[in-house]
Order: sequence, then C-alpha cells, then structure tokens
Amino acid sequence: MLVPAFFYRRHLLVQSQCCLLSIRKSLHRKVEHLPMRFHSARTALRPIVLFVLLISACSLSLAQEPEKPNAPEPAQGPVKQNLKVISAQAPYRMISGKERIQWAARETFGPQSFLLGTLTAGIGTARDHPEEYGPHWDGFAKRYGMRFTGVASSHTIEAGLGAIWGEDPRYVRNQNLPIKRRIGHVFLLSFTARDRRGKLMPAYARYIAIPGNNFLSNTWRVSSDATTSAALTRTGYGVLSEVASNAWNEFWPDVKRHVFRRQ
Repeated sequence: MLVPAFFYRRHLLVQSQCCLLSIRKSLHRKVEHLPMRFHSARTALRPIVLFVLLISACSLSLAQEPEKPNAPEPAQGPVKQNLKVISAQAPYRMISGKERIQWAARETFGPQSFLLGTLTAGIGTARDHPEEYGPHWDGFAKRYGMRFTGVASSHTIEAGLGAIWGEDPRYVRNQNLPIKRRIGHVFLLSFTARDRRGKLMPAYARYIAIPGNNFLSNTWRVSSDATTSAALTRTGYGVLSEVASNAWNEFWPDVKRHVFRRQ
C-alpha cells in the first residue's frame, strides 16, 4: 500500500509543479507587456488630460476675473415700420401705392426670396424634377427662374388687388405677447391682413394671389409640371412659405438680439 501512495503523491506533486510553472510563465508574459500597455494608455489619455487641464485653466481664469454686472436689456418699444414689418403698438398708417410697389419688389428680389429660391431649385435639381430641365446647372437655372416668375406674379397680384379694397400686405409684429400667443399670431397673420382703418380682415388678395399664380404658371411650365395636381401642391407650399416668412419676421429680431448682442 505504501508504493501506490508514494506514486500518487509524486504524481500530484508533478502536476502542481507544472501548474505553478505555467502560471509563472503567464505572469512573466503579462509583466513583459505591461510597459507597452502603460505607454498605449498614457498616449490615449494624454489628449484627455490636456483637455481637462485647459478647461481647468479657463475656469480658474474666469473665476479670478471680477464679475461684471449684466447690462440692462433695452425696453421692448414699438418696432420701426418699414416695407416688410409694422408694429402692433405703433400708430397705424395705411400703405401707399409707391410702398406697395416697393414691397412687391423687395419680397421678390430680397435675400429671403433668394435663399428660398436657391434651396428649392437645388432640391429640385438633386431630385431631377421635373425631368425636362435636367440635373445639371442649366436645370438649376431653369428651376430657379420658374420659381422666380411665380413669386413675382404672386406678389404683384397681392399688392395690386389689395390696393382696390385697402388690404395691407405687410406683416404686423407683436413682440409684447406671450410666446404661445405670438405663435398663434404668426398663423393668424398668414390668413389675415390690416384694412384701411388698421383692423384685421381676411387676406382676400393673398387668397387669390397664391393659388392664382400657381395655376397661371401652368401656361408656361413644362407639361409634367403643368397639371392641376402640381398647381395644388405648389399652392400648399406657398401657404407654408407665407407662414415661415411670418415666423421669421416675428422671432428673428429676438434671436438676433440675444445671440449677437454685445457683451
């Protein structure tokens, strides 16, 4: 019984030594790779550390500067009346015939019309719609020119017809209302306008101008874009464009004052 026990103990001892040897080799390999891993980690953490140090330095420098009192914001007085926007708080003055012509010209050739025309012509060129114009610069120019004729017709009709019954095409901005009511005001003024007495009335000239110019332009558009469905689609986009323009006139002065104000 002693011999088997001796061989059994020897066998266990050999296995234990082999296990310890393998563990030792594994630890040795890990120790050899530690400097490389530390170097990689240090290289990866270096930009983070520099960023933290930079933020800390900026925070300390700002903390050491004496606090400056905020400059009082200017009072929200009446907006100066112009060819595009009039103030709800200012005394109303009816738009003249000359100002109507200037309003139509500014709405047609102004920067907003240019940017929107460039955007829509670019989207149409990317989609190659209508296909008759082509997908290149020549097609872009044709699409821009086609939209330009429609915009010019719409503003001319609105300004001309509105003069018959005293409809003022200018937007009425009311910066003293709460934000929710100002949003509602944007939509309200998209479908109404001032009359000769300064009261709100349905914008009949606009109701005629937006769909009228889109159906009228079917006479000089390509056949695939001169359908009743296409004209109705353009009419819907025209209404959305009116809402977007009013929202810009209502809120852009506030954004510009808060974002670009002098420190």
